[in-house]
Amino acid sequence: MSTSTLSPVSPVVTASSYLTLHYRLAAKDGTQIISTFNENPATLQMGTGQLAPAMEQQLLGLSEGDHQTFELTAENAYGSRNPDLVQRVSMATLRENSDSDTEYTVGDLVEFAAPSGGKFAGVLRSIDETGGLFDFNHPLAGQEVIFEVKIIGIL
Repeated sequence: MSTSTLSPVSPVVTASSYLTLHYRLAAKDGTQIISTFNENPATLQMGTGQLAPAMEQQLLGLSEGDHQTFELTAENAYGSRNPDLVQRVSMATLRENSDSDTEYTVGDLVEFAAPSGGKFAGVLRSIDETGGLFDFNHPLAGQEVIFEVKIIGIL
């Protein structure tokens, strides 16, 4: 009678997995947006919108210990830039959404209250006495993205 030892099967990422991972997100030109590689790892649940769907798609089937880098087109990452999302906001609206002593500088990321009760943010592109021009596109919209990931744990 022969006995064989089964090696444990390493879990793989599925559409509903809980993950512990390190990740880095950068524009194709190398501009780093975020990285956890020199910090504590991130935890997330697949399918909850914590990552863009195309990024989650790249993780499917990876195993614990896998370290991969993916290049995503603009359309598969954060989409194309939408010129309709560059909008003028009145000074009155700016005052409603901030403290009275807030000073705005071109390049600031400013949060606004959404009518639904949530929040959304835009980057200030220009400002004058009547208001500001804000870009509400994702900062990586219209850009190819490098997505690097190291899977630490899968539940």
